[in-house]
Amino acid sequence: MAAIISEKFRIFNAKQFLESLSEPSGGSDTSLERTRSYFFVGRPQKWFAYLELYAPNATAFTVGEFAYVGTNLASATFKAKVAAVYPSSILLQDVLPTITSSPALGALVKGNDSGAQAYAGVYRYANEDQPSIPLDNQEEDKAAYDDMIALKRITSGQARHVAKRITYTANTKYDMWKPDYSAVKQTATSQNSLATAKYYLVNSNYEVFVCLYNGESPANLTGVNSVNEPLKTPPVGAGTYNPTTRIFKEQTGPYIWRFLYTIPTNDVIKFLSTDFMPIIDDPTEQAAAVNGAISVLLIKDTGASLPAAQTLYAPIIGDGTGGVAKLTTTAGAILLSAEVETAGSNYTYGNILVSNGYLFSDATLNTPVTSTNAKASIEVIIPPKGGHAKDPVMELNAKRVMLNVRLTYAEGDGDFPVDNDFRRIGIVQDPQKADGSLAVSDTLSALYAVRVNNATGNFVSDEEIKQNVGTNAAPQFAYGTVVSWTPDTPGATTGILKYIQSSDLHTDKGKVYDFVSDASKAIIATVSTVQANVVTSYAATLLGSTFAAGLALPEVKKYSGDIIYSENRKLISRAPDQIEDIKLVIEF
Repeated sequence: MAAIISEKFRIFNAKQFLESLSEPSGGSDTSLERTRSYFFVGRPQKWFAYLELYAPNATAFTVGEFAYVGTNLASATFKAKVAAVYPSSILLQDVLPTITSSPALGALVKGNDSGAQAYAGVYRYANEDQPSIPLDNQEEDKAAYDDMIALKRITSGQARHVAKRITYTANTKYDMWKPDYSAVKQTATSQNSLATAKYYLVNSNYEVFVCLYNGESPANLTGVNSVNEPLKTPPVGAGTYNPTTRIFKEQTGPYIWRFLYTIPTNDVIKFLSTDFMPIIDDPTEQAAAVNGAISVLLIKDTGASLPAAQTLYAPIIGDGTGGVAKLTTTAGAILLSAEVETAGSNYTYGNILVSNGYLFSDATLNTPVTSTNAKASIEVIIPPKGGHAKDPVMELNAKRVMLNVRLTYAEGDGDFPVDNDFRRIGIVQDPQKADGSLAVSDTLSALYAVRVNNATGNFVSDEEIKQNVGTNAAPQFAYGTVVSWTPDTPGATTGILKYIQSSDLHTDKGKVYDFVSDASKAIIATVSTVQANVVTSYAATLLGSTFAAGLALPEVKKYSGDIIYSENRKLISRAPDQIEDIKLVIEF
């Protein structure tokens, strides 16, 4: 069965996403009819290659040794230095013989110093310069939640439709807007559709124009290069702009451009990038659009047997009305031009008959011109639905949405820590608060936190912490990874320790244990060796976390909602005096 997913379907999905940020316009924010989308940041820990292990022997791998597959280390088909060891996995760096080397599923993995052995499970390569490629599965969503740091609500003011940015360059060929490009009828730049064509631009004044005519003719089948930049206020000698028709015509070239909109300054700052430009609905320009108005005619065959040198007029025949073509002949052929005298309206198809009964000497079509055996072929270019500028999202094929999210210092009273970094961003739809109710706050913390005192030093970001939540005779350890340490004052021994927990990295005998409110059970850092005790009497809200008995759960309920977008990035550092403007482009 032959079928396609059309570009219009992708644009529809982009529109639906944007509409979801503000619909319904009335009613409670907690209504089930309203979609709440949150931008999130996560992954404070470094990118390493990840190797799942199963059926290990009694010896554990050690940090710093090489794990390898093969008869010996020298001839190994895969080897890498162990960066961290966990109950059912190891993190690796310096992969050899090449960074693309990988252990086969089920291969025996050995430690060159420890003598540890286990079988290889899932392997994913990554390093700080080459993050792992996100996977579209439930386990990946869980991992994104496990190392999530904080979330910020996305509003309609933070999102725009965007199209690929095409900046005007002189002496460059542009495609014309046409409704019928395909693999068998390519654009001037050899594209198969408008979706990839170069038929619009943003100029130096942030004005957006669409190309109506690029000089295509029987002598130049793909058109010519543009010479003058289209501008609403062109300098002398560069061209003319008609504010009524919104048409710019080059002074020294044949190009015809139609103005669509100007990008406002605020949108230039927030949504214009090197690769993308925002789409703006300008009510004035939309109101000026005329459905089915004809702007361009193409000479396909210059013809013969026409009056030797005369200006002729012909009606544009079709389902619209009022369209009139202006034809200028030389030596009995239309060698000079075929222009639109009157654009008319409501055309979905159009034809020009160059023959007796359809040629006139006046634009009012009252004085017929007789021309026996006259012939020529003129193509009528039909504009987009509603006319040019009526729906710039459809006209510019805006199947992408850009989100601009600004993270300002320790936003949300500390929900976004400034003493760590992140490597993952994404969007989660309709997350819940810890109590199971729908999240509606502007920001949310996704971190566990503990109020401690008697700290023997400063905890270090990304180091592991542990607490024996069992007994000395039967120890059971809660593990976590430090995301943020904030002493009450510099050098203080009392402060807030925030951390993440994951079933991949923080299990003890297969289980992730919660840290407990017990001052006798110290929290110990495994790298800095700092120790501290839980302040079991502490019950307050501080740095975005609400404490009870010295412990705080994440504000967002783990694994709630749907992660609809996830992107792994290189390290993005934060600092107390820093603001991040994050531009995120989603293609539908």
